[in-house]
Amino acid sequence: MKIRLIRNATLSLHYAGQHFLIDPCFAEKFQMPSYGGNSKNPLVELPLSREKIVAGVDILMVSHLHSDHFDKSAQLFLEKDLPLLCQEEEENQIKKMGFCNVRPIANSYTEGSLQIQRIKGRHGEGEVLRQMGPASGFLFTAPGEPDFFWCGDTILFNDLKKWLQEKQPEIVMTHSAGAVWEGVKIIMDEVQTVEVCNLLPGSIIIATHMDAVDHATVSRKHLREYADQREISREQLLIPEDGEELVFEPKH
Repeated sequence: MKIRLIRNATLSLHYAGQHFLIDPCFAEKFQMPSYGGNSKNPLVELPLSREKIVAGVDILMVSHLHSDHFDKSAQLFLEKDLPLLCQEEEENQIKKMGFCNVRPIANSYTEGSLQIQRIKGRHGEGEVLRQMGPASGFLFTAPGEPDFFWCGDTILFNDLKKWLQEKQPEIVMTHSAGAVWEGVKIIMDEVQTVEVCNLLPGSIIIATHMDAVDHATVSRKHLREYADQREISREQLLIPEDGEELVFEPKH
């Protein structure tokens, strides 16, 4: 298994012989509107060219249709016949963008020995949750690979805590910027990220979605300092930089 953080939530994932491009957002720095009234977005440039990012990609995957996860630049640039996995609620919207090989996931998706289970998230609370709409995380499993759970845009809520403790995925990726919408936290922050570490002491946690959008409240630096103060090891909590690649050995 190999993961490269591109920027924010955009990932390159090699898993079970497939090369996934996850939540592609290709906008240039400051090309998109502000989300929090502080700056145009994204706050940083892509670390690689779009051509290098898409080279060799087998499958696209979109957790939800917010613009920092699937933007106009990516929609125009990507090949329209690539398989695209998405939430079933957004299948028709994505087809209207011209993508012709859309594969909606209601509960799970299977390709050979690879299984992907959809886990519904909670992208905020109260009225903001209704505004945000559906957002999902996905559990990847395959023989010889570590179980990998990508949380997606969600806060840490009781049902998710119970599921994590039951499943104990070996590798968990959190969106940890503590982004705020109308005063409400809509993804995990430093407190909830450390809570995930404590819930899963035997798992590796990879924190992403930081230092790229203007409605965030948590930076990589702040998260690391907070985790260090609470004695979360740097071997357990990984905080990759944009463009950084992480490799995990196959299970034997």
